[in-house]
Amino acid sequence: MVNLTMNGTQITVEDGTTILEAAAQNDIYIPTLCFLKDINEIGACRICVVEIEGIDRLVAACNTPVEEGMVVLTHSARVITARKSTLELILSEHNYTCPTCTRSGNCELQSLCEEFGLSAETYKRRLVSIDWNQDFPLIRENEKCIKCMRCIQVCDKIQSLGIWDVAGTGAWTNINVTGGKKIEESDCAVCGQCVTHCPVGALQARHDKEFVYKALSDKKKVKVVQVAPAVRAAWGEQLGLEPEEATMGKMGEALRQIGFDYVFDTNFSADLTIMEEASEFLERFTNKEKHTFPMFTSCCPGWVRFLKSQYPDMVPQLSTAKSPQQMFGAVTKTYFAEKLGKDPKDIFLLSVMPCVAKKAECAYETMRTEERGQDVDFVLTTREFVKMVKAANINPKLLEDKPLDDPLSDGTGAAVIFGTTGGVMEAALRSAYYFVTGKNPDPDAFKDVRGYHDGWNEAEFDINGIKLRCAVASGLGNTRKLIEAIRAGEVQYDFVEIMACPGGCSGGGGQPIHKYDLFTERGNRLRKLDENNPIRFSHENPAVQKLYEEYLEKPNSHKAHELLHTDHNGWSMKP
Repeated sequence: MVNLTMNGTQITVEDGTTILEAAAQNDIYIPTLCFLKDINEIGACRICVVEIEGIDRLVAACNTPVEEGMVVLTHSARVITARKSTLELILSEHNYTCPTCTRSGNCELQSLCEEFGLSAETYKRRLVSIDWNQDFPLIRENEKCIKCMRCIQVCDKIQSLGIWDVAGTGAWTNINVTGGKKIEESDCAVCGQCVTHCPVGALQARHDKEFVYKALSDKKKVKVVQVAPAVRAAWGEQLGLEPEEATMGKMGEALRQIGFDYVFDTNFSADLTIMEEASEFLERFTNKEKHTFPMFTSCCPGWVRFLKSQYPDMVPQLSTAKSPQQMFGAVTKTYFAEKLGKDPKDIFLLSVMPCVAKKAECAYETMRTEERGQDVDFVLTTREFVKMVKAANINPKLLEDKPLDDPLSDGTGAAVIFGTTGGVMEAALRSAYYFVTGKNPDPDAFKDVRGYHDGWNEAEFDINGIKLRCAVASGLGNTRKLIEAIRAGEVQYDFVEIMACPGGCSGGGGQPIHKYDLFTERGNRLRKLDENNPIRFSHENPAVQKLYEEYLEKPNSHKAHELLHTDHNGWSMKP
């Protein structure tokens, strides 16, 4: 243990603790801007500087360890003056058009400027613009970048893709795509983790709300919206709702007030995905000589992009099942369109997703036909949906908790856990057990695949004498470790679930942004919804059963393959 004095108070902390950590442990606030625990501890922003007795220079609290007898001042006049000067210098190269910025009101730089009372421009601004493809789902504005390096470190250490790097030197140093490439030429998975970890608005998802408003104004269109499982665990966070208040019923009412004719739940197509994917796995597993294992889940478009760019020879090991978003689109513009007696092209389908990569997925050539057009027309992130609620002056606390519309809203507990890591695997195993044995397992029999892990989670299950070896990973850095272990022959699995974002869709790049990750808390909410659902098996979803009876015949039928499966080599990431 180490004894030191901080702001006149004697404290004791473990040896190796940084000044920033020691302060936090003793309820002493030190502001930060670039700091991310275990990811970005480089002291680049100089906002966390403190004064140490006997040392002339100020030091960064985030990476300076405590020492015995150290005397620290965290808010001396010298420290406050230095922090304020640093903020003024940052603003000299920052486009602070805050009212029109996507992060206005939720910006770490903006909060610090208010905290230090900055009210006038001290230095003449010098803004450097870099051309960017505005059609790409991920947008970067160099004029807002504060060079904190978070995006570089998150992409390197968490996602292992190295999309971002430092470019230029001296006063012209900036952040750009590695190797001087354009973003569309890179291996970007569009996971959006750089967006949720950027402290300002330099990185953001492409804004598509105006296209949605235009469609809502078209009287000829039938306006349909689907809502992904993980959205319900997060949409109330920036609307003042407690988790138990942020129900799907209230969200549905908000969407109806915004102008949608039908509000459906992607839980429906998550259950449909399990019917197809679990059936496909069992077909492959019982014909092992014809296939290479493991079979990978294909629900996450960020993961699919990662595999295509990093390990293209393994793409055939992906399930051919479309993601729940795209299955929903195909069913809406065929089965539901026929029920309405409408031309599919007269239906506008929006997805509300926790994901940035979904914006890319809906536009792939394999996700459209001449007869239907795009199966999903546009995707809005959870953040964009929240902004639409605010723009419509809707008070969600006053909304009635009404059921969503029929026939595409029935969802099981197995479907809702698609939004958290391990959920797809668990849902698939529940139904696979039924397909093999003819009876349901204990719905919690496969709980060993749950939870976020550094690396990956593995489990082995016995289904009627059949041994299944499974693995689950979330975060592309963890995914790379798992893939490399598989390729080296160090581990062997039959079925593997991958989610690009840490914690799965709960931690998706389109979710509300906070200073700390909330994917664990959101995932726990989804698990609780599963526990409380009267139906916890995808194969018992009555709406899905009806779809097969009326339209698709059975899982993996010819018609099901036409609508619900895809060729992952049928589209290219690169222009």
